[in-house]
Amino acid sequence: MIDAPSYPDPLGMSRPLTAQPVTPTYWQATAGTAPDDDGRLESDLDCDVAIIGGGYTGLSCAYHLTKLRVASVAVIEANQPGWGCSGRNGSFARPAIGRVPHADWERKWGAEIADAMFAEALAALETARKVIQEADIDCDVMPEGWLKIAHRAGRVAALQREGDLLRNRYGMAVEFLDAKRLAAEHVACGDGYGALRWPLSFAMHPLKLVYGLVRAARGQGAVIFRDTPALGLDKDGDRHVISTPRGLVRARHLVISTNGYTVEGLFPKLRHRLLPVMSNIVVTRPMTLEEKQAGNFVTSDCMSDARTLLHYYRRLPDDRIMLGGKGPVRATPRQMAAHRQELLRVIERKFPFMKAPSVEYFWGGWVALTPDSLPHITTAEDDQSLHYALGYIGSGVSCSLHAGRRIAEKITGQQVSLPTPLTAALPKYPMAAFRRLGQRAAMKWYALKDERL
Repeated sequence: MIDAPSYPDPLGMSRPLTAQPVTPTYWQATAGTAPDDDGRLESDLDCDVAIIGGGYTGLSCAYHLTKLRVASVAVIEANQPGWGCSGRNGSFARPAIGRVPHADWERKWGAEIADAMFAEALAALETARKVIQEADIDCDVMPEGWLKIAHRAGRVAALQREGDLLRNRYGMAVEFLDAKRLAAEHVACGDGYGALRWPLSFAMHPLKLVYGLVRAARGQGAVIFRDTPALGLDKDGDRHVISTPRGLVRARHLVISTNGYTVEGLFPKLRHRLLPVMSNIVVTRPMTLEEKQAGNFVTSDCMSDARTLLHYYRRLPDDRIMLGGKGPVRATPRQMAAHRQELLRVIERKFPFMKAPSVEYFWGGWVALTPDSLPHITTAEDDQSLHYALGYIGSGVSCSLHAGRRIAEKITGQQVSLPTPLTAALPKYPMAAFRRLGQRAAMKWYALKDERL
């Protein structure tokens, strides 16, 4: 028997997984006691706003709606709040919206929209900071900083050009560090040939953030139901009707915030528009003092390399190393076990000062890609009471919290002016039935490009 987790593919589901056990992660082991929620929905419910999905987007939306005095807000979650990637992610809050390179923004959208997109990315990070501060969430927030590290000498020039663009075009005070400065001031990486350091970005404890959002939203009057999957959607006059195993939820507004765990058959407007991709994380044993000193591992910055199939990593408060990256196309036990070993080899390569590292935690989760590599935070063209926010491309902590806020503002009639690429309807994947084949081919090409081209 192979000792590794497996995760059913959302593309193959006709209904959501529900009442699943807690995923054993480092975050779960260190988060403390989960806050109370409202249990399982046991009867019919009428509300002003129903939110499907109890991750960052849904919880942030509920928190901001109740702040804006919406009387009745209900979150229905198929498992526990934060059961998906909100409680399993790599813990980085960055000014990131999608994966379109900054160098392409002006050519793709024009100067005005490029400026608006950059401003919205900064606003998303500010939303994350503000929610944590206003709701008094204790989630182990670290000092700000993000290092994007050149993993090959051939990537240094591209990072320097990116830094010039960010400084000269967008006014962002990024700094390029050569390999010596990177090793002297942050960490002596085995494959660190230089780094672009952003002064904005922070790491935190993602599951503690979930717990804080649950407490804050419920403290303001929202109800949050666990083990309550949405099994069907209908419309009765001006009311959305959501079928659950034990009751109907009727709401004037409906928010869909299921991201990588979206069951396409339940949401016709989202069919063929998302690609769930596995992302896996390992956490090592704690470094010894001697190992930490040998690598001068003093930084608490978020870190990622310059690959397309990037690795993201950080030193945890207890001196463990957390590292993640794109997982296998199929999350079977055998493929997951192989990827665990691959991530361990990456740690050995990046942190050679850690002798005989071992993996003490390993888990994965589905992130959602979109055809245009952008999240979409929008309202249905034919139904102004139906809203959705999803497709964070693996960079969703700050963006999802911000999306929940923006939808709450839209529902309550606030003036919301999002950049048009984010409010456009989600495009469909061409030849959607073959998304997994396309993913497999793309991953092989990107792997070759990352290491050789």
